[in-house]
Amino acid sequence: MRNSFFFLFIIAAISLTSCRKDFDFEPSNGNLGFSKDTVYLDTVFTNIGSSTYTLKVYNRSDKDINIPTIQLAKGMNSKYRMMVDGMQGTEGKIFNNVELLAKDSLFIFIETTIDYDDFANPEAEYLYTDQILFDAGTKQQKVELVTLVKDAVFLYPTRDNEGNYEQIPIGVDEEGNPITGRGFFLDDTERHWTKDKPYVIYGYAGVPANETLTIDAGARVHFHSGSALIAYNGSSIKINGSRSFTNQLENEVIFEGDRLEPGFSDSPGQWLAIWLTNGSTGHEFTNLTIKNATVGILVSGNAGINNPVADLKLKNVQIYNSSNAGILAQTGHIQGENVVINWGGSSSFIGSYGGKYDFKHCTFNNNWSGSRKYAVALDNFIDGATPEIQPLDASFKNCIIFSSNQSGLLLNKKEGSDNFNTVFTKCQIKLSTSINTTNNLYSFVNDATNIVRNGNPNFLDISNNKLAIGEESSANGFGDSTVAAQVPEDIKGTARNLTSPDLGAYESITFEEE
Repeated sequence: MRNSFFFLFIIAAISLTSCRKDFDFEPSNGNLGFSKDTVYLDTVFTNIGSSTYTLKVYNRSDKDINIPTIQLAKGMNSKYRMMVDGMQGTEGKIFNNVELLAKDSLFIFIETTIDYDDFANPEAEYLYTDQILFDAGTKQQKVELVTLVKDAVFLYPTRDNEGNYEQIPIGVDEEGNPITGRGFFLDDTERHWTKDKPYVIYGYAGVPANETLTIDAGARVHFHSGSALIAYNGSSIKINGSRSFTNQLENEVIFEGDRLEPGFSDSPGQWLAIWLTNGSTGHEFTNLTIKNATVGILVSGNAGINNPVADLKLKNVQIYNSSNAGILAQTGHIQGENVVINWGGSSSFIGSYGGKYDFKHCTFNNNWSGSRKYAVALDNFIDGATPEIQPLDASFKNCIIFSSNQSGLLLNKKEGSDNFNTVFTKCQIKLSTSINTTNNLYSFVNDATNIVRNGNPNFLDISNNKLAIGEESSANGFGDSTVAAQVPEDIKGTARNLTSPDLGAYESITFEEE
C-alpha cells in the first residue's frame, strides 16, 4: 500500500511539472550590471593566445529578460573572441537572444590572439581595443576591451616537407644512444641579442659548438613552455647586462616565460633552463634576472675542480621562483658575487657530484614549504655513477644561507670518501639545533666569531623576492673586510662599508628607502 501511495505521489508531481508554463522573458531594459567596465587582457606577444578573462553580467531586476544581442563592436573582424554562458555564438563574435533570469547573472569569457603584422604603421608596442555591446539604440550598454600587443623576434625550430620538426641532441640514453628534442641551432644572424625587441624562444635554442651567444644590456628573453637555451661543447654565453637607474630595469637582462599576464609573474616552472652542457665554457652572466624556470641555470658535467678557470662567472645575478632549483650544478666550476637566489622547489643552489664553487657576498634563501628544501645543498657523489665520487671544493664568504625550514644548509658527504672541502667565512646560516655540530662537516658553526647561526636576516619582503636586509638584521656589520674589498659594491651599486661590511648581496637599508 505504501508503494502504491508513493507511485501516485510521483505521478502527481510529474503532472504538475509538465503543466508549468515557460518563463516569460521581457526585452532588456538597458540596466544590466557588470563586474567591471573595462576588461584589460594585459600584454600579449603577436600570435600568442592570451589567457582567458572573465566578465560577469548581472540582471538585478525582478523580471526575466532577453538581451537581443551581445556582440563585439568590430563584429566578425574583431581580434577578440567570446563565450557567453557556454555558448559559442557566431564564431565567438555575435550572440542573439541571450536570456537572463531575474536576480541572476551570466559569465562572458574573453580571449584574443593578435597578428602584429595586421597593424598599420606598427611601433614597438600597439594598443588594441574593442567593445562588447549589449543591445542597441538607447538601451545599448558597453564594456571596453584593451590589450597591449608587443612585437618580438621569434626563434623556433623549422619543419620539413613532411611536417616534422627540426631536432637537436639533448643527451644519451642508458645504452649510449643519442636523445634528441624539438629544437634548432642559432645561426650567425641569431647569436647577437639586443634590446630593440623582445626575443621569444620555442623549443630548444642551441648555441653551436665553438660559437658565442652575446646578449646586450636591456635585452628581454621569453621562453615558451618547455623551452630552454642550451650551450654545446666549446660554446659560450656572454650576458652583458648593466646597472639600471629606474624601476623599469632598463639595463638589466631578464629571462622569463612568455606569459606576460600578472597571474604568471611569479609562477614557477613556466620554462626549462639555461643549460650549460659538458665542454661549454667561458660563460659570463652580468646583471641578469632569471624568473619562473624549472632550473634557472643547469651546469652538467663540466670540468669542476680540475679546471683552474671557472666555466661560469656570475655577477649581480638574481634567480627567482624555480620549481626545481635556482642553480643545479653537477661537477661544475662557478664563481659568483652578488648572487641572489630565492624560492627553489628542491633547493636554491645545488652543488652536486662534486665541483668547485666560490661565492662572495651572495644571498641564498628558500622558503619553499616541505622537508629537505634547502638554500644550499652540497654533495660529492651519485650512486651508481662512474666514477661514483667527485671531489668537492666549495667556498662561501660573507654570504647569507637561510630558509623558513629548520635548516638552510645540507652537507652530504659519501661515507668514507675524501676530497669534501668546504669553507664558510663570515656567514649567516640557518641550521637546526638538532644537527650534531661535533660532526666535522658542521663543526665550523660553533665559532660564533665566524658564523651567525640562525638569527634574523630581516629581509624586506621574501614573498615578493625582495631580499634587501634591514637595520635589525643579524647580518649587519658582520662581514670580512678583505672579502668586501674584492666586491666593493652591492648588487644595487651601493658602496660597501669596508670597515664593517654587511653579509649577503645587499648593504642594509632602512625599509622606508624602498
